[in-house]
Amino acid sequence: MDYRAERESIMRGGAEKYHRAAAAAGKYHARERIRRLTDVDSFTEDALWANPDPGLPADGVVCGTATVQGRPIRVVANDSTVKAGSWGARTVEKIVRTIESAQAEQHPIVYLVDSAGARITDQVQLFPGRRGAGRIFYEQVRASGQIPQACALFGPSAAGGAYIPAFCDIVAMVDGNASMYLGSPRMVEMVTGERTTLEEMGGARVHCEQSGVGHFLSRNEDEAIATVRRWLSYLPSNWTQPPPARAARPPRETDLREVVPTGESTPFDVHDFIDGLVDRDSVLEVQARWAGELVCAYARLDGRPVGIVASNPGVRGGVLFSDSADKAARFINTCDAFNVPLLFLADVPGFMVGAEFEKTGIIRHGAKMIAAVSEATVPKLCVVVRKAYGAGLYAMAGPAFGSDAVLALPTAKIAVMGAEAAVNAVYAGKIGAIEDPDERERFIADKRAEYEADVDLRRLAGELVVDDIVEPEHLRADLVARFRRLSHKDRRFGSRRHPITPV
Repeated sequence: MDYRAERESIMRGGAEKYHRAAAAAGKYHARERIRRLTDVDSFTEDALWANPDPGLPADGVVCGTATVQGRPIRVVANDSTVKAGSWGARTVEKIVRTIESAQAEQHPIVYLVDSAGARITDQVQLFPGRRGAGRIFYEQVRASGQIPQACALFGPSAAGGAYIPAFCDIVAMVDGNASMYLGSPRMVEMVTGERTTLEEMGGARVHCEQSGVGHFLSRNEDEAIATVRRWLSYLPSNWTQPPPARAARPPRETDLREVVPTGESTPFDVHDFIDGLVDRDSVLEVQARWAGELVCAYARLDGRPVGIVASNPGVRGGVLFSDSADKAARFINTCDAFNVPLLFLADVPGFMVGAEFEKTGIIRHGAKMIAAVSEATVPKLCVVVRKAYGAGLYAMAGPAFGSDAVLALPTAKIAVMGAEAAVNAVYAGKIGAIEDPDERERFIADKRAEYEADVDLRRLAGELVVDDIVEPEHLRADLVARFRRLSHKDRRFGSRRHPITPV
């Protein structure tokens, strides 16, 4: 038998017409995606010969080992030119073995997904058994928090296969091509009568802007691959290692004092504040298109990775909603799992109130964020930029939540609520009874002044609520010094099997 010729045939993938169709849609072949993701000539393929059927080369999935920026990883890449990247029994076994190997080696795993889901004709062989498709997700869950898991989604991720991205730490989706869905539009119409399209139901924009399942919306495949490579650069290879440091870079030239308005309700874009604080061009924001009132981003301070959770008063006043709480909880848990220190930048009026939000479980979602903050044992620093009111202080790693330091800028206020709301809440009856407008305004002004004096920042520092009042121009140096001192922090939290996390 001519093994060389068969090898070459297998590596070409499916029929030429499928390659042409993929190229017309702006899609690379699976092996080309791997080549662009990994270091030059570093990829070694496993189970190349899976499935002797010449119409199913490699059984539609390419698996193996490689390096990214010199560090070993495992790769799973669906070949959409082979039965639309669908899964057979050997496909499943290859994926399961790759995840098991990644765990055994304690190396990250990257999934390059472009799959129509399971082959219904092979369902008995691939679906229900102990090493059937469900085993993929079981192994992903076992690997969670041990090794970084990233997904670049180039096409469909259909039915049960949609859970591969869902169990990853991050998902980069290619706009216009990528989709995730449990049931196709045709199935949805059959079951529910709803008429929809794939893009409307599970396209990249839906998941990056509405559902929150997608983390990065990419313009093309090169951008999605570059995003995965960049994300890996902030994380260690596994949970036992520190994140990789790089050469420090000065921040963008920004006057932080000028960025923050003095009026506590005046909106501003916290991205400008972050850019003036961290190493230049080091910010990688996660889920930037979803729940924009809270910014979650990886960055570097003096060359060392940090995870930033920042209120953004420029979007909905920086108020916390259910989606922003979920976004933060997931990000905090990821950073804590992989030893990335956390920096909280608080300018938060609190959680959103009202009947609509109570009915949709804002207490439950807020509790999830507060639980994540509580359980995080990495170095945690909280900076109150302008205000931290009510449970917003708790959610942003206030003093009661194991923060290693709580710092305040001179513009900061910490209280149950703002002065205006507090005076209205306590003195509503008296205010309403004062008929003279001038007298009413004087009364309100006096009570506000009393309230402000009660929560004066100097007093809060004296009561050890804040550890220091830091001038904006000194904040970066202060944070760098504190994080360096905390690099060997004792991370013990308690003895138990696992917490009962609000969901």
